[in-house]
Amino acid sequence: MYRWTRDLHLYLGLFVSPFVIAFAISVFFLNHARVDTSVASSTKTFRGVTIPDGIETARGRDAVDRARTITNQVGVSGEIGFVRYVQTERRIVIPVSKPGLETTIDVDLVKRTAVVSRRSTGLLERVAYLHKSPGPHNADLRGNWLWTQFWRWLADATVYLVLFISATGVYLWLTIKAERRIGLALLGAGAVTAITFLYGLAS
Repeated sequence: MYRWTRDLHLYLGLFVSPFVIAFAISVFFLNHARVDTSVASSTKTFRGVTIPDGIETARGRDAVDRARTITNQVGVSGEIGFVRYVQTERRIVIPVSKPGLETTIDVDLVKRTAVVSRRSTGLLERVAYLHKSPGPHNADLRGNWLWTQFWRWLADATVYLVLFISATGVYLWLTIKAERRIGLALLGAGAVTAITFLYGLAS
């Protein structure tokens, strides 16, 4: 039991370590980076765009599916964030994201034109995007891109593996008598810090 647990702890820890490092680095970026999202690196206008029927009134995943017919026409792929209909101007706004690129498609339903604005993102911003993706917001829309669905599985797997490594780490610590005292002190310090912080947030 000890040998199997030790080997799984070691090798699964090595496997998941790149994902943990990526999540950790992206936290620093999310907390401290300043990114100007208003500057587009390129803009292109497409004419004669086919507008899917009912896109003005569609909601949820149905709206995303209809918007996908527009993104395919203008050569844009990625995760659709939402579909916003501006009734007074008869426009549809579709933001599309993927690591390395943020795109906004502004569709004029009357003129049947689409203005595509693209903004390239750096490496750290790409990692931060993966950290936030797919995210809890607009849950009925999330995962509308194949690679986002795949990343969701990887993110969930990372959580499960970290939980496994944490549990097996406690087991291995308990089996090594020489490490019990210092391990108990560190475990207690971590528990007190976590409980104090959570209590401060909840109060």
